[in-house]
Amino acid sequence: MNIEIITPDTTIFSGTASLVQLPGIDGLFEILNNHAPMISVLKNGKIKIQDEHDKTDFFEIKGGVVEVLKNKILVLAE
Repeated sequence: MNIEIITPDTTIFSGTASLVQLPGIDGLFEILNNHAPMISVLKNGKIKIQDEHDKTDFFEIKGGVVEVLKNKILVLAE
């Protein structure tokens, strides 16, 4: 699935992932391939992105919103 992490200033990350873990306001949650469509509010924390080769990247955010639709994840972050 494709993921983009965008801030008001720049695009932090754009690429593919097999697993994405996000800091939701009610706790951490994960998104896998073919996830149901959703929109959620994010709080301060780290976004974990794991690719097909089990390489893991972390990105610190101060909050934001995530949209999941048709294997595309769009994170609008602070």
